[in-house]
Parts: sequence; structure tokens; C-alpha cells
Amino acid sequence: MINVDTVIKEAEEWIKSTVRSAGAKGVVFGLSGGIDSAVVAGLCKRAYPSDSLGVIMPCYSNPLDEEHAIAVASAIGLETKTIVLDKAFDSMKAALGVQESDPKLAVANIKSRLRMITLYYYSGLRNYLVSGTDNRCEYTIGYFTKYGDGGADFMPLTSFVKSEVAELAYKLGIPEVVIKKQPTAGLWENQTDENEMGMSYAELDNYILTGNAEEYIRKKVDAMYRRSEHKRTVAPRFVPSEKQGI
Repeated sequence: MINVDTVIKEAEEWIKSTVRSAGAKGVVFGLSGGIDSAVVAGLCKRAYPSDSLGVIMPCYSNPLDEEHAIAVASAIGLETKTIVLDKAFDSMKAALGVQESDPKLAVANIKSRLRMITLYYYSGLRNYLVSGTDNRCEYTIGYFTKYGDGGADFMPLTSFVKSEVAELAYKLGIPEVVIKKQPTAGLWENQTDENEMGMSYAELDNYILTGNAEEYIRKKVDAMYRRSEHKRTVAPRFVPSEKQGI
């Protein structure tokens, strides 16, 4: 980016305007210990110094993620709450009758949707809006959970590829250990974003920004974009012919 300071200031003002227009008082978001949520935390804290809440929501998670989330909060002076979702996850699996043979992603996405429920509880409790944390790469290929981390009132990072998120992170004073850690959604042990996507963030960044990539990357990204279109749009509504135009 040409002027990161200007971008940060514009994002801060946009967040304020978005929250004010909804008649809300502040912002709540998940704080995962990853770079994207850390940057959202930094931007929201600037916009609402006294009304920003980061919710740490471990769910059979790597303890290091919580440690990194706390480090981010400490670095920027952010209020946090920690809600452990292990028992809620177990209860949901029991209620649904989850089997070992069930698709791993279908089961893991329960975690993301439990986190969405948790954030909207605090949203209602405090009259805050929920900020999403998905970046442009994730948004483009649909690498987010519908009505999970994709469930938010506004999305401040969907204009920024991963390398640009890192630029913002350095300017916002995010701890370097968080900026340089390997990105993961933390849905299961040893899961990483790049392994699951089947490409590196550098390859994805480059294709999104320049349109240049190896043929297999172009085909893969284009296909993922098409398949995930339903995640980026409001649910389609049926309108019978007699009501069209009303």
C-alpha cells in the first residue's frame, strides 16, 4: 500500500460511521491470536477506545493461540473476555448425534458457529456491532464459515490481501510473533490455511492483485470463487411473477 497511515485513518472513520449509522455504541469481535483478528482489534480500538471488546473463544484450541490473543490485547490496551466453548461443542455434537465418520469440516464448523453465537450475545448485551475478521483472500475464495466467522455486521479487512494485512499489523503495533505465525483457522490439530487452500498466501495475493499466476492456481481460485458466491451474497428470495415489480 502507498500510504498505510492514511488507510488506517480511513478505516477508523469508516468503522465509526458504520457503528453510528446502526445506532450502536461500539464493537465486538473474536480475538483468535491470528493476524487478521489482531488487525481488526487494532482498528476497532482506535475507533472506539472505550467500547471495543475482544472475545477469546478457545474450543479445544492450541493454548498458544490464547496466549497470542492475550499478547495482542496487552499491546493495544484492549478489553477482553474469555469464553471456553469446549462443553458447548461437546453438547452440540451430542445433540446432533455426530459420528466419527462425519465429514471433518462439517463438524469443525460447529466451533465457528458457536463463536458467532457468543459474539452476538455480547453484541446484544452491549449494543455493539460485530466486526468480521476475514481478509480479501479468504473472502474471494470463500475460505470462511457461512454464519460462522462470515457472520458479522461489517467487514473491515475484505479490501486487503494477506501481505497488506501484515503491513497494517506492523503500523498498528501488533506483536511480531502474531504477524509471523503460520495462519490457521484452528478448527483441528495441525490445520493450516495454506494446506487447506492448496496454495500459499503469496500465490493467492499475487493472483488477486495482478491477475498473474500459474495455470493451476488461476483455475483453482476461479473455481473456488464461483463455488463460494452464495457465501458473499444475501440469501436469494423467491418472488412470484405476480409480485415482481412491487
